[in-house]
Amino acid sequence: MQPIYSPGDSPLHRLHPLTKLAIAGLILAATYLVPGALTPLALFFVTLILTIVGGVARSILSTVFKLLLPVTLSLFLIQGILFPPAGATLLPWSLGPIRLTYEGLLFAYLISARLLVLSTTILLVLRTTHPADLVFALTSRGLPRSIGYILLVSLQIVPDMTARATAILEAQRSRGLETQRGLSKVRAIVPLLGPLVVGALVDVEERAMALESRAYTAPGPKTSLRELVDTAGQRIARWLVLLGIAALIAGRVFLALQ
Repeated sequence: MQPIYSPGDSPLHRLHPLTKLAIAGLILAATYLVPGALTPLALFFVTLILTIVGGVARSILSTVFKLLLPVTLSLFLIQGILFPPAGATLLPWSLGPIRLTYEGLLFAYLISARLLVLSTTILLVLRTTHPADLVFALTSRGLPRSIGYILLVSLQIVPDMTARATAILEAQRSRGLETQRGLSKVRAIVPLLGPLVVGALVDVEERAMALESRAYTAPGPKTSLRELVDTAGQRIARWLVLLGIAALIAGRVFLALQ
């Protein structure tokens, strides 16, 4: 698996991490708060344009397709065909003995479209933002350093574990272990688990020693080698986006009370 972050020099890469988080929050809030069946689809096209601007459209769409295809098929199968909502309206056409319902298909479509926007938006932020920059931006705004470290490790754990597992498999193949055909793939898991777990524990110990040697838990201000560009225009834009999110929430509450 490739790292979550994809290096680049696009306009999205150059934005401050908090600006990207604010825009992502506005898109997600609109996805779930703005009524209308076409709203999630329209917002997906917005995120699609942003992925093209960031130069990460192919990798994001490939990942989203692999993740959501089973979920989408399950939703349409369960909600639209097998177990539709109570009192659902039957559609005039059918697939043999299978009867389709309007409410069931609409529910499956809305959930699938919202998940599509959610996953695309989150991946867009992670693909165009270095994990260290994201954590540094959050901790500089008051996020506890311990939570920031947990977040940073969480963002890096899957690529790190994948890279370690690949290295172990290549080492086993170089020693003559068959890992590519039939049951050999299953047998290869057993000798893979031991070095993988031990390597992960050693990595945790090394990280703890490195943090302790740098006085990570000591009180007081910290210095960092990373420097983020945060212009006045971006700060104003973030406040406007936050006001937009608040307006969406207030509008939804107002509609609910009518």
